[in-house]
Amino acid sequence: MDQINHYSDMIVELLVGYAPKLAGAIITLIIGLWVVKRITAGINKLFEKRDIDASLRPFLSGIISTLLRVFLIVSVLGMIGIEMTSFIAILGAVGLAIGMALSGTLSNFAGGVIILILKPYKVGDWIEAQGHSGTVNSVQIFHTILKTPDNKTVIIPNGPLSTGSLVNYSTEPTRRVDWSFGIGYGDKVEDARAILLEILAADERIFKDPAPFVQVSELADSSVNLATRVWVNGGDYWAVKMETMEKVYNAFNAKGINIPFPQMDVHVHKN
Repeated sequence: MDQINHYSDMIVELLVGYAPKLAGAIITLIIGLWVVKRITAGINKLFEKRDIDASLRPFLSGIISTLLRVFLIVSVLGMIGIEMTSFIAILGAVGLAIGMALSGTLSNFAGGVIILILKPYKVGDWIEAQGHSGTVNSVQIFHTILKTPDNKTVIIPNGPLSTGSLVNYSTEPTRRVDWSFGIGYGDKVEDARAILLEILAADERIFKDPAPFVQVSELADSSVNLATRVWVNGGDYWAVKMETMEKVYNAFNAKGINIPFPQMDVHVHKN
């Protein structure tokens, strides 16, 4: 009977000692979960205002919510007297091991987050990066998918894309088209320039301001090269570039302007 009374007294002491801590921990947990929920909702609204990519919002808000809940649980367990030092050390070691094992994947994930936030390119842009060029078909959390003009699919990890050099040809609405047209040394530069300016002026896709530029750029081995530059809308770039070369070729032939090509003279000496 005395032993039962002893255990009863111990239980009562424990309840009296831990009841306030347990009650405080429960109240802290309830209030903390409510605060985490409110913070997560506020972050989602902030993402919407900042126009963060819709596919990225769940990832970011989920990570933030999980981290806040972990911190809350650790704090609550500490309030009721549970030693968390060893637990945190083990958790850190496990996290380090997982991070080392998935370093490449995590790098691509981080790169995807950076790309979706900073938006150096978007779906529909023509880019050149990592030795590939094409139209951006989709931007995923780990990879960016390009479509080449011959309908090939190129999958590029986001890690190198976020840290390497990248050329985006679709950022600006206008682009400059450059050619180098060669004429023979016996031909008049003025005549060739007049033909080029006439062709360029007749194309409505080519801007009048800035005006087309045609000047001698090089006295090459077998030709006088004329640097020719015009400005067009980005969507007209390739059509103007290729169609103009065909027009110039036909016009030079019709006007008697020689288009030099590499030649080799072979002299045979008979003893």
